[in-house]
Amino acid sequence: MSLGTTPMGGPVPLSADEAAALALAFKALGDPVRLRLVSLIAAHDNGEACVCDLTGAFELTGPTISHHLKVLRTAGLITGERRGTWIYYRTVPDVIRHLANVLDPTTTPLASRCTPEESDRPE
Repeated sequence: MSLGTTPMGGPVPLSADEAAALALAFKALGDPVRLRLVSLIAAHDNGEACVCDLTGAFELTGPTISHHLKVLRTAGLITGERRGTWIYYRTVPDVIRHLANVLDPTTTPLASRCTPEESDRPE
């Protein structure tokens, strides 16, 4: 799922399938708790967090947080990896970038704005 450009350099409109898939993601982000969860996960150490890391930020129960995380996973915004008894969640960068690009097609990925020398530098 990617936005290309027209021969004149403008963004290509979304197909019906792309619009349907993206609508699911935007709908998931339409809930303030889920939007905040994505933000907290992305900002957490190493860009991943488990439910135990997230529940303290909300006045909600663990099962309620888990429900919201499931909605975000179903929408393709986050992934989860089980480690022992915990599931660690990460955002899916390509999906997040694609959502941002739909909202602002003039946005280009950071790597494409760097010169080759800058993108080769270690962080």
